Amino acid sequence: MASLKEVRNRIVSVNSTQQITKAMKMVSAAKLRRATDAIVQMRPYSKKLSEMIATVSGRTDAGKENPFTEVREIKNVLILVVTSDRGLCGAFNANIGKATIALIQQKYTTLHQAGHVEVMPLGKKGGEYLGRRGYKLNAAHQDIYTKLNFGNVRLIGENVLNGFAEKQYDVVEIVFNEFKNVATQIIRTEQLLPLQESNIGDVKPSAVDYIFEPSEAEIINELIPKSIKLSIFRALLESNASEHGARMTAMDKATDNAGELIKALKLEYNRSRQAAITNEILEIVGGAEALSA
Repeated sequence: MASLKEVRNRIVSVNSTQQITKAMKMVSAAKLRRATDAIVQMRPYSKKLSEMIATVSGRTDAGKENPFTEVREIKNVLILVVTSDRGLCGAFNANIGKATIALIQQKYTTLHQAGHVEVMPLGKKGGEYLGRRGYKLNAAHQDIYTKLNFGNVRLIGENVLNGFAEKQYDVVEIVFNEFKNVATQIIRTEQLLPLQESNIGDVKPSAVDYIFEPSEAEIINELIPKSIKLSIFRALLESNASEHGARMTAMDKATDNAGELIKALKLEYNRSRQAAITNEILEIVGGAEALSA
């Protein structure tokens, strides 16, 4: 049985850890509110943009002639992996890493073995996870969440679009956590490029008979790059909200676990203290009997 001092020190240590986890939970709760507001405002815009693309694509062949809809033989693949820059959020980052590895093994095993699959980490943890496992990393983007806005993400989107247009990549996919609620994040894998009707999802063309100005071809050529950049931005917003939800849940569980551990340590402390008191009483009684003998 541990000494009283050791148990007392452990109680103090666990109590300090519990205070930290409580504070981190409160910080994540405050950030989660702002992050969920951002993604809730983004979703209708993203849906409307996809509806516009579907509507214009259904009225003209311009979308099929766009360089970002060109389907060609797959020789090089780029996968955007959206994770966080910090840990302490449960299995949030590890799940994305495992999903990325599963995607590569299922669809691009031969290309990966030949060194033609690159991973672009959007977040520090994704790069660390996949880099340790020998995956080829593209330019890593860290600290992207410190100032998460469309202006910064637009530059990433332009690099991806230019790489596809210059045939550096034949397929671009993105893996991220979609925010559902505080306790639930859904791993999504979407193909960004080439943009196909299946990429738009279940969005249906609008039944409204629009008058297009300028031409439909000019509109579709303008909307498709914006749609790709917006998809990357939406994935980052989803992941940001999911991260705070996952960290809030993880810190809540850690706080509860610390409380249970403190109870167990206090019980052990009281038992050790009682045993020490009993030994002292026995020694006193034994000494008194020895003197009276």
